[in-house]
This record gives sequence, structure tokens and C-alpha cells, in this order.
Amino acid sequence: MEQPIYQYGKTETDALSAADPVLGAAIERIGPIERAVMPDLFEALINAIAGQQISSKALATVWARLCDAVGSVTPNNLLAIGEECLRACGLSGRKVQYMRSVAQAVASGALDIHSLVDKTDEEVIRTLTALPGVGQWTAEMLLIFSLQRPNVLAYDDLGIRRGMCRLYGMDTLSKAQFDVYYARYTPYATVAGLYLWAVAAEL
Repeated sequence: MEQPIYQYGKTETDALSAADPVLGAAIERIGPIERAVMPDLFEALINAIAGQQISSKALATVWARLCDAVGSVTPNNLLAIGEECLRACGLSGRKVQYMRSVAQAVASGALDIHSLVDKTDEEVIRTLTALPGVGQWTAEMLLIFSLQRPNVLAYDDLGIRRGMCRLYGMDTLSKAQFDVYYARYTPYATVAGLYLWAVAAEL
């Protein structure tokens, strides 16, 4: 089955180009971006935990091994497999603990993960960061790549900061500078982020 992609179009790119001509030039040069999304919230959260502090390429390898090991990524399947088997997928012991903690919270009903759909971005972040091992970045990745929220830009993401520095010719980026660009990109900061990642990946 073909994996769904983040949905955006001319409305978003036209607005971003008008608000920021430098970003607009990058959008024109790069063209449409297709980024896969995971509609299943539990699977997406486990994927985001697996992706903490590793490259996209490394995540792809680890995720393929994890899916082979557990089959469908569900709370029960994740809890049924031994910790050693999870570590053999390339996960650190700490990430295994975080994943199993999330799986237990969902399986027990302590976390109603489906309720996140009806929460604001801030409420989603608050709910998820109460879980062990889930920080702001992990919650923001779920907002983007599962809930497909339109105005999320992760300051804690190295690729986003690198893309901004490269795009605007800066050596460093302060939080205050980031906030200025975020305000400029609003209400379509998520799409801006897709292009910043692409800029960061350019040779």
C-alpha cells in the first residue's frame, strides 16, 4: 500500500513566497516536496522516539528492522517482544524503555492517544511531553508527520536550524531570530519547514 504524503499546495507556497521572497526562491527552485506521513498515531509516536538524535537514513534502517521484528506496530505487539530483540533493531536501551512505557500507557488506557486529534498543538505537546522520553521535538514530529498540523516548526531540529542558516546566510541562529522567521511563515510554518529541511540537505 502506498504511504500517504503531507498534503499542501499552491495556497501555502504562494503565501510563503509573498511573506518571504528568499524562501520563495527556494520553493521555486526545489519544487513540490513529498514527505511521507503516518496516520496511525501510536505508530507515528514510536517512529518519532526511534528517530531521536539520529539521521533520517539511520532511522529508516532501524524502523525497517523494528517493523520486521514486531510486524504491525501496535502497543500489544511492542510489549510482547523482548527488550533484547528491540535493542537488536538498533535501538538504545533508553529508547526501548521509552517505547515500552508509551505502549503500556496506551494499552492500559492511561493515554487516550486518539484524543490527540481533537487537541490544539499546545495541548498535544503538553500531553505527550508528560510521557517519559517524549520531549518537545518528538511531540512536534507527531504534529507534523501524523496529525499534519499546518503551523509547526521545530527549533530543536538541527536540520531546520541548518536550513535557516544556509538559506539566509547566517553562521548561527538565536531563538529570537528563529521566532521572527516563524512569525513570518505563520500560518504555514510546517510547509516552510519541509523546504528548510530540503535546503539543509543540499550539497
